[in-house]
Amino acid sequence: MRLPDFIIAGAPRSGTTWLYELLARHPQIHMARPAKPEPKFFLVDEQFAKGLAYYAHWFEPAHPGQLAGEKSTNYLESPIAAQRIHDALPEVRLIFMLRDPVERAYSNYLWSRMNGLERETFETALALERERERNLPFALRFARPFSYFSRGLYADLLQRYFELFPRRQILVLRFEDIRENLALVVSLLAEFLRIKPRIEDALAAGVVNASNRGGDAAIPDAARQQLTAAYAEPNHRLGRLLGESFRLWEPTNV
Repeated sequence: MRLPDFIIAGAPRSGTTWLYELLARHPQIHMARPAKPEPKFFLVDEQFAKGLAYYAHWFEPAHPGQLAGEKSTNYLESPIAAQRIHDALPEVRLIFMLRDPVERAYSNYLWSRMNGLERETFETALALERERERNLPFALRFARPFSYFSRGLYADLLQRYFELFPRRQILVLRFEDIRENLALVVSLLAEFLRIKPRIEDALAAGVVNASNRGGDAAIPDAARQQLTAAYAEPNHRLGRLLGESFRLWEPTNV
């Protein structure tokens, strides 16, 4: 069976789709198609029950010598998916995309509003998050459109993967570097996957989070202060988990 050499996951609204588009352009890479819907094989019980032979059909078109990969963003959030991936693919390489959790939370809120799922103010939505998560309709169990704060607790979400996989098999990238240091992103990916760096693919991959046209709207000051304080300790734990090579986000004064 042809199974993936690497898997992309990460925080929603953090550039995983852009990363998929980047790697899909590389001649040494075959990405599972279509990009949407994502495979979610290790996440959705009904998919996983179909077995690895079913999962392999996403990677059979890969040419000899190509690396095969897939993107299922929500794997990051699931300890069950982490265990299933480890059991089936103990040598797989894992790429996680993270974003400043304050900015990510607000981008998620704007996405939910744009898609007609959110009617509350951002401050009210944050206050209602736990209640909404408890009462989330089954059909939205993976989209989790109201999980603005909890999806930014990256140390908690990554912990199971770091327990299961050696550090050399995990690459954690920052969304901000796509815009601020594109050459670094390309270099880190190339080294991690052992492929030729191709900056031209990165330049052609399109706009990050292009579907969120409201993404430049300002976060309300009170909400920014609230989230910055709430993420201080989780971000500190993330720094301990990832080490000094991962540049944490600086708190924004408002």
